[in-house]
Amino acid sequence: MFINREAELSLLEERFGGNKAEFIVVYGRRRVGKTALLLEFLRRNGGIYLLARETSETENLKRFSQRMAEHFNDGFLAKNPFQSWDALFEYLAQKSAERLAVVIDEFPYLVNANPALPSILQEYWDLKLSRGRIFLVICGSSVSMMEKLLGYKSPIYGRRTAQLKVSPLGFFKARGFLPKYSLEDFVKAYGILGGTPAYLLEFDDSKTIEENLRAYFRPDSFLYGDARFVLMEELEEPRNYFAVMEAVAGGKTTLGEIINETGLERGTVAKYLSVLIDLGFVRRELPVTASRKSRKGRYYIADPYFAFWFRYVHPNVDLIETGQGDFLVELVMENLSEYLGWVFEDIARQFLIELKGAGKLPFRFTKIGRWWRKGEEIDLVALNERERRALFVEVKWKELSEREARGILKELERKAELVGLEGWEHYYGLVAKSVEGKDELREEGFLVWDLEDFERLIGKSVNR
Repeated sequence: MFINREAELSLLEERFGGNKAEFIVVYGRRRVGKTALLLEFLRRNGGIYLLARETSETENLKRFSQRMAEHFNDGFLAKNPFQSWDALFEYLAQKSAERLAVVIDEFPYLVNANPALPSILQEYWDLKLSRGRIFLVICGSSVSMMEKLLGYKSPIYGRRTAQLKVSPLGFFKARGFLPKYSLEDFVKAYGILGGTPAYLLEFDDSKTIEENLRAYFRPDSFLYGDARFVLMEELEEPRNYFAVMEAVAGGKTTLGEIINETGLERGTVAKYLSVLIDLGFVRRELPVTASRKSRKGRYYIADPYFAFWFRYVHPNVDLIETGQGDFLVELVMENLSEYLGWVFEDIARQFLIELKGAGKLPFRFTKIGRWWRKGEEIDLVALNERERRALFVEVKWKELSEREARGILKELERKAELVGLEGWEHYYGLVAKSVEGKDELREEGFLVWDLEDFERLIGKSVNR
């Protein structure tokens, strides 16, 4: 299934339509859909797909020779496979007088078998490949290793003509994976699975959330086991990293809270958080009005799949391993609305960004994020500093009566005065599961949205 990677495809096809040699690095965490993206690109444009395996260099060269012999109908190559990377790159250089797309997937496996490979590729790129019309893509799932290959100490640093980091899909683009669900149920599914295609495909939208969770909470489940697999592939000393992520998923968002929860030393926690941020598992947020040097940072799990896993699955491994998954389903469903609060805040942020792109807001903001100070907090504040305009928004995963909505907006107006944006033009907004009387509130100048408006936005994007 190929859904909603049009921006990434357009980037690749725009480059492919040019006349010069291209060397593109594609990377991202496992399961995000890199291979599906590249196979779709090759389906549309033609080319050779070479998938590396964790095997010997000789075996990979033999398999690559076979794929290339089939592509070029080269009987000699089929019987006489390449004996070295030099031979393979020399062959590609000879074939690249015409446009030729070549994708080498799981490139880090090849480097593990032969650490000199980046140097060999650098030499052939400089001397031969860059002078032809080859469209070379190397792809990998080890984020740490791929970013190392992109670093200035790598032999191929400065040779790539583009790089593309493939990330999980946002809420609105992921919607197409579970179209039979109501939008309310899809919020729940997204809060459990995030936007990673492989995880979204594990849920069956003809079944309830509870039924899908029963399948999740089994010892043989892909969803149950994959979080540990992905993290252990990227991290050394995973036990301590797991402790940090479990603390963050449990609501310990400041450095001090995480230190107290884990019992680890301050320097150790800071180091682990830095690594987790670099790998995209954790994000650090500052109040939207604070400077980048502020020490008021809070830490959050960046992906709902890992947030859910560390909040409910990792602490309850014993229940799953002893066949008590149904009991865990009950615990989760009782607590799910509370958990979804932060997920819905992130979805609301994505919604406002979509509205900005569609020109459906009073102004185009340049910054958006949370704001907090001394016990006071606003869920989302969107700013245009040049125009001195601000939008303050509260987000509630609730069905609100008109009276409740008015109370929230009145309190929001009070808190907005504490932000310290005197002389700015202020707008006030509310996002909730549903809002009674939202038309009357809009007539009074408030910006009010609920899931009906989300559905409308999704419908327009599908019809475009």
